[in-house]
Amino acid sequence: MNSLDDARVRAVLNRLHRRARRDWLFFATHLPTVAALMFGRQKIAPEAQARQLRNVLIPISRAQGRFLYLVARSIGAKRIVEFGTSFGVSTIYAAAAARDNQGRVIGSELEPGKHLAALANLAAAGLDEVAEVRLGDARETLRDIPAPIDLVLLDGWKELYLPMLQLLAPKLRAGAVVLADNIRTFRRDLAPYVDYVQGGHNGFASLTLPLSDGFEYSVRLPDA
Repeated sequence: MNSLDDARVRAVLNRLHRRARRDWLFFATHLPTVAALMFGRQKIAPEAQARQLRNVLIPISRAQGRFLYLVARSIGAKRIVEFGTSFGVSTIYAAAAARDNQGRVIGSELEPGKHLAALANLAAAGLDEVAEVRLGDARETLRDIPAPIDLVLLDGWKELYLPMLQLLAPKLRAGAVVLADNIRTFRRDLAPYVDYVQGGHNGFASLTLPLSDGFEYSVRLPDA
């Protein structure tokens, strides 16, 4: 079984990826705001960032989504955790794998409008029974996830990647995979995260893959 071939799943993903291409116009019309959010030296609180980008769909690419699906299937992931659900594109790829693995996805989204949209998109894809999206700060909403966690996707606010990983790491099973998006675009902000997973001292082996703007692939080592 490959749920990515399901007609409902394909239809929703096609619609959302088309919208994502249109939303790139946002960057042309709101370039100063986007530049401040992405590259500014003055930090903006995640809640403020969420409000300013509440109508913008900035998902993982199709290639990243298929890679996420394949990784989840290859390791038999049954408990998948997502930080930064947005409109639910990555959640759909993860939920397709979870359904095929008889598992479940638990995501978190800070912005209420995106949370509602993600729930609607999952329902439209027929994947709402294997996916849950919690509304609020992921540092709280994902705190009670039980072990073992098989796969984590980090695609929320970049300054929270490392705190989120440290929050979830004690619950990762040996061989669990952590995927993190936007490594090259946010090279400066994510340098501490990359150093942590690639440093060889924190229980991970890791490599930045050349998918889209950099997809960090990290494996939880058995002796961690």
